[in-house]
Amino acid sequence: MTSLSDRPAWYDAILPVIDLRYGQVVRGIAGRRDEYQPVASRYVDDSRPGVIAHVYVSQFGFQDCYVADLNAIVDGQMDVAGLEAIAVQGLSVWLDAGIGSVRQWQACQDALHQWRPYRWIVGLESLESWQALEELLEHISPERLVFSVDMSGGKPLSTRADFDGMSPEAIARRAASLGVKSIILLDLASVGQGEGSQTESLMRSLAAELTGVELLGGGGMSWPEDIEKIAECGAKRVLVASALHDGRIAPLRR
Repeated sequence: MTSLSDRPAWYDAILPVIDLRYGQVVRGIAGRRDEYQPVASRYVDDSRPGVIAHVYVSQFGFQDCYVADLNAIVDGQMDVAGLEAIAVQGLSVWLDAGIGSVRQWQACQDALHQWRPYRWIVGLESLESWQALEELLEHISPERLVFSVDMSGGKPLSTRADFDGMSPEAIARRAASLGVKSIILLDLASVGQGEGSQTESLMRSLAAELTGVELLGGGGMSWPEDIEKIAECGAKRVLVASALHDGRIAPLRR
């Protein structure tokens, strides 16, 4: 058994991911959400969110989890039951529910009757404008708001006029200037591909520039070496999903 003090740094950097869609945990594939299918885990023959959350706790010893509610992000309808099933397993939830404005955030809060996320994810894909981000920062403390620079093939993933023509670097800088303290660099084209993150260069340059900002990475993690590589570039936490379920990254129990 591995004690907490003996666990390698790369293991503690893992932020496990749950993608929710139609009441099931699904496996992300390069952001092509119409192709997402229920996850196949070597630890359990079940893709219900509560069951997968239990695997993360009981098998891996994780204490928190990034949850992307794709029903909310794509259709504007939160999977409240699925989210509660994850939360009752004891995981602190980092929730991406398609929040793009204070109005949407308040609606999410109203829908979650029994619990509150540990941290709220505000994704570029969903964000309405820079003003909306400023307003969200007035309602959510910087310690609990995480801004995600969503990309596809290295290009910012947004159709909003405020972000037109901006590079990922410029978007991250602007978010930091507004008071954001935590930023995810995520290229959806890498998700589920098992070829490592495509954001190492961006991560390295922003880590050197935005010294007061916590940076997170992920997408395409296959092996511990992939996690170590992006961590060496400056990522404090690394989003991982598929490699946990198929055994490429195995549990290190206490």
